[in-house]
Amino acid sequence: MEFEPTEEVKEPPRIHRLDESVVNRIAAGEVIQRPVSAVKELVENSLDASSTSISVAVKDGGLKLIQVSDDGHGIRYEDLPILCERHTTSKLSKYEDLQSIKSMGFRGEALASMTYVGHVTVTTITRGQLHGYRVSYRDGVMEHEPKACAAVKGTQIVIENLFYNMIARRKTLQNSTDDYTKIVDLLSRFAIHHIDVNFSCRKHGAARADVHSVATPSRLNAIKSVYGLSVAQNLIKIEAADNDPSSSVFEMDGFISNSNYVAKKTTMVLFINDRLVECTALKRAIEVVYAATLPKASKPFIYMSIILPPEHVDVNMHPTKREVSLLNQEVIVEKIQSVVESVLRNSNESRTFQEQAVEASPSVPSVTSNDLNLSPLPSGSKSQKVPVHKIVRTDSTDPAGRLHAYLYSNTQRPLERDSSLTAVRSSVRQRRNLKETADLTSIQELINDVDSKCHSGLLDIVRQCTYVGMADDVFALLQHNTHLYLANVVNLSKELMYQQALRRFAHFNAIQLSEPAPLHELIMLALKEEDLDLESIENDDLKEKIADMNAQLLKQKAEMLEEYFCIFIDSDGNLSRLPILLDQYTPDMDRVPEFVLCLGNDVDWEEEKNCFQSIAAALGNFYAMHPPLLPNPSGKGLEFYRKGKHGKNPQDGENSSSHVGDGIAIEDEFEHELLSEAETAWAQREWSIQHVLFPSMRLFLKPPNSMAVNGTFVRVASLEKLYKDQNWIKNDTRFLEAGLRKD
Repeated sequence: MEFEPTEEVKEPPRIHRLDESVVNRIAAGEVIQRPVSAVKELVENSLDASSTSISVAVKDGGLKLIQVSDDGHGIRYEDLPILCERHTTSKLSKYEDLQSIKSMGFRGEALASMTYVGHVTVTTITRGQLHGYRVSYRDGVMEHEPKACAAVKGTQIVIENLFYNMIARRKTLQNSTDDYTKIVDLLSRFAIHHIDVNFSCRKHGAARADVHSVATPSRLNAIKSVYGLSVAQNLIKIEAADNDPSSSVFEMDGFISNSNYVAKKTTMVLFINDRLVECTALKRAIEVVYAATLPKASKPFIYMSIILPPEHVDVNMHPTKREVSLLNQEVIVEKIQSVVESVLRNSNESRTFQEQAVEASPSVPSVTSNDLNLSPLPSGSKSQKVPVHKIVRTDSTDPAGRLHAYLYSNTQRPLERDSSLTAVRSSVRQRRNLKETADLTSIQELINDVDSKCHSGLLDIVRQCTYVGMADDVFALLQHNTHLYLANVVNLSKELMYQQALRRFAHFNAIQLSEPAPLHELIMLALKEEDLDLESIENDDLKEKIADMNAQLLKQKAEMLEEYFCIFIDSDGNLSRLPILLDQYTPDMDRVPEFVLCLGNDVDWEEEKNCFQSIAAALGNFYAMHPPLLPNPSGKGLEFYRKGKHGKNPQDGENSSSHVGDGIAIEDEFEHELLSEAETAWAQREWSIQHVLFPSMRLFLKPPNSMAVNGTFVRVASLEKLYKDQNWIKNDTRFLEAGLRKD
């Protein structure tokens, strides 16, 4: 008998509930698709926190490190335990809130997702707190209780080892250059829309930012700063609006490129209700217009900001919030397309071809061989690489054969009518290095001076040293190889800040003062601290005159100070913005009056190189890590904080620190509030020295030769010798003990 094979009956697979950790990791992979996704979420959180300055540092394309710092309102201490739990948010409380949502974030998933695919550390401080808190998170929960720490205003979030537990994802993202390019592009888009916020983006450890934007009232200036002059000068303003409830309600404004703009691909920056999104339908509609209107189907540059009623926008469409859904989207796209076509057709009636003009120095009244030496060609010019004997001479008075002599008259007249500041700036711009648009030859010379005077031995110590601790208020103890050194942190920080001021020239982020400070009052404070003593004129009258003169001088130089050093002085003579020389470091604001007086008295405003050098030196002295003005509360300095002891030297009160009578010690009373303020200031300074100054020194400082002889570095001991001496003492002790036993 033949038996037919029977098919095995397969049981349907059992459905089971996934473990919560698996669910969270799968969800995290959707929200944080690559490093740029994490940066976008963190920057949007910073914007929601009303930040005016946001800086991003990235290492290995974001896989090893992403650091986002802002100066927003911070995170409350009591919210830290649930900060990184899924679906915890301050943006909404019920589903209906989505219809009127104005914040960037709303789901409460981003931070939680980051903790499931990376190691997250949060440092934050809120207004009014004496110190901040630092806490690390993993898998949505805190790894430890929040620890008190020194912090600057706002929040810093650090993500390390992104996708460490997703091997396949990490392998596909090994091209760090590609990911960093995406992050730079993202920050560039945010920078041209949020023009009231300072943005910076740099590779971790790099001295110069790849994105640097300063708050400005002009969007065109922001585009120029981020995308360059070649883009900004070829843009057309565009506006559209509709207020018909039956069809569409929206307002749109932006810039689109004209017929002179040439690019290989389309750049479209689109914000809808201040949210950075993509709209494929709108992008294609505009590309169709360009292809039909302009020659050779030019690829456009487009920036648009569209404002709609919140209830007309569905923001809950995409895991990364990259796309939104609009009510009557087809009608809106069609109307914007019509406006773009109309603007382009009107602009296409004429086309301008840009000519690269060569300008002579405005300070040259006549052309002689001596004068030509005062206005060299821009550094980096190709003509400088050609040997002189191979250049065809076009003018007998010019041995290098340049044609500047024939062009000076065109630029001289308007400059003669302008102020000295404009003339200087025009002359300065003419000698810019073409490779780095913000670098001037004078700045390059100052940087070259720093490089040429660098002490190689001290440089090795700075690069390889280990911070041990503070020996006293000024000197820190550090170890290099087997040697111990005392290092003057004031001198080191002053030189580091000076060099940073030169290297970040015209590329600063900004510290926004909570309230503008009048220059006149600041200078008066500084003069009173100096306590001038002149017999011929009353002190107060003289101080008023000095303050008025310096305030007027700085108001005249305000434009240059803002452009090159990010020192903003308004038309009323108020100081409201200062530069950031080192990320996560804020100088002692009690020294602002001294700094402003130094700008007025000590800067050489006549000669360019000396001017920049003296301003950088003033910044270096202001930002240096001087001891706080309040005495150190540890040791003898504690005497200052006893009630009734203010203003006395701590040594003066040694004999009266406590009294003992009838066998009972009378407890001294302290000014606890003042004491607490001093302890915080000194603790924050020591933290900044260890965690900001020394890491930055290793990266940026080039110690000058003078530091080898002026007491900045003092070698105090050799560990190897100490070890040998210690062994000798031990052996000698054993010998003596053996002799005593024999006796």
